[in-house]
Amino acid sequence: MDVRGDRECKECGTRWSYFETGSVACPDCGSLRSVGTGERRRHTDAPAELDLTSVLAEIDGTPLVDLVDEIKSECRAYLRKRGFIRGGDLAPLDDAYLAAAELRHAADVYGRIAGPGGGRADATMGERGPEGTSPGVTDDEEWYVTALLRATDTGERPSAGEVPPRMHEARGLAAAEAVLEYRTDVARYLEDHPDPEASRTLGAVRDRAKRIDALEGDVAPAEADALVDAAVELGRYLVADDVEALASARERLDDTE
Repeated sequence: MDVRGDRECKECGTRWSYFETGSVACPDCGSLRSVGTGERRRHTDAPAELDLTSVLAEIDGTPLVDLVDEIKSECRAYLRKRGFIRGGDLAPLDDAYLAAAELRHAADVYGRIAGPGGGRADATMGERGPEGTSPGVTDDEEWYVTALLRATDTGERPSAGEVPPRMHEARGLAAAEAVLEYRTDVARYLEDHPDPEASRTLGAVRDRAKRIDALEGDVAPAEADALVDAAVELGRYLVADDVEALASARERLDDTE
């Protein structure tokens, strides 16, 4: 949306930046009676914090399966607030957003694997459980979700080689959905800052993300990461005018065809 970034309180005269607070309420007196001033600029982002304090406080004494609904709810609330245009400027596709997206999907997959009883895999069953059913969660799968949970403040996600096979879906869906959200804001940005080369690359990024989404994320983690890297580098080209980043984005897309 296009908003006036500077606001002035009609009660006490305080001035502040909506782009920084994301609120029309006066930061000094709390009044909602304020007016926008200055030039209108496109803005899609809002201040947001992924607060998983309560989950982390319980994780050592509570089965992880009992926490997945809260994890997913907190991640969804955070992701809904986030955008990538701040006061007319394009922002990067950042690690915090990617980690929250992956954690949301990982928690969902974990909950489906564990089931109502929160079952764990029996090492004696091998790859399949009794009567051909899927086993419960494995130690690797629990580690993966816990690692994402503990790293939400840093954005340091497990490497592609550390993603357990049944969690490939989470990595792929998170990559596709995050990139498609970013693509939407990049397209809006390009309406105000036309760049045919960036638009062409953005189209290829969208096509690759749509393919992974149609496969319900079931691709190798390295392919999902290559898509994310291409989107990040396209953003770097637009934000920092880094021509080499644009070339790198195209190479990553070509390498995964």
